[in-house]
Amino acid sequence: MCLGLPGRIVSMSGKTARVDFWGSVRTVKLDAMKEAIVPGDYIIDHAGYAVRRIPDEDVADTLALYEVILCEAGGDPIATDVIELEELEEELVLA
Repeated sequence: MCLGLPGRIVSMSGKTARVDFWGSVRTVKLDAMKEAIVPGDYIIDHAGYAVRRIPDEDVADTLALYEVILCEAGGDPIATDVIELEELEEELVLA
């Protein structure tokens, strides 16, 4: 099973964006995006690529769901840094 991570776009430059994942910011490629996005939008990141925009009305529910998933996996979404997110993403892909 593969699981993407939700994050908020902080800034964009060409086909890349800086995305905030619970306080950890990393670069995400925008090549796979078919819809327009702007800083402030929330996206789902999978393996370094933004794969879809989260509709504004779904952001709160989506973040709450992922926080439950991360907590049940043994992580604290508020304290998780980018290395732990990458390791968790790899574990979920391998599962």
